[in-house]
Amino acid sequence: MRKKRAVIFKILMIFLVSFIVLESSIILFGIQASPYKADCIIILGCSVYGNIPSPLLMARLDEGLRLYNAGYADYIIVSGGKGQGENISEAQAMKEYLSKHGIDEEKIIMEDRSFSTIQNISYSKAKMDERGLRTSIIVSNKFHLKRSSIIAKRLGMDASYSGVFVKQHKCSEIKGFIREVPAVIRNAFILNCNIKCNTF
Repeated sequence: MRKKRAVIFKILMIFLVSFIVLESSIILFGIQASPYKADCIIILGCSVYGNIPSPLLMARLDEGLRLYNAGYADYIIVSGGKGQGENISEAQAMKEYLSKHGIDEEKIIMEDRSFSTIQNISYSKAKMDERGLRTSIIVSNKFHLKRSSIIAKRLGMDASYSGVFVKQHKCSEIKGFIREVPAVIRNAFILNCNIKCNTF
């Protein structure tokens, strides 16, 4: 009985330590992320309420606008398909938001087929390849950047990162950081399977 308890305790400790290490790397990456000038800015999708970007998506869009207006890149790729409860695709909602805030529509590239972070980044890379764009700044919430960087690296992208933290929605942000641990592990598994099967 004691041996069983000792084994269970060791397993729990390994799990706890692994969680803390991975969570710490996610938090640190989000805090330390710093963009550098690139060919394009990729804004990753998030929920749309009908036709209107959610607060988290709006924060990503505002960061993309800031970077674009500061001269960090000449193009913006908006990435996200049409999810449940959304009247239009996330990419379309983002394009409309950016257009209303003065971005020339010719400078906005839509990627509206994706339904996951892996698809967001891989389909955005395809848009880059079509136009000869080589470098990018990936914009998302801080909790989402570590996972995005792992995916981008596995796809051979030259990318830097810029994150947002929406203080008015602190609970959602904290939940996001916690959920990222299993999400990073799951995505790593999916990436390995996809790359081995040459499905990208």
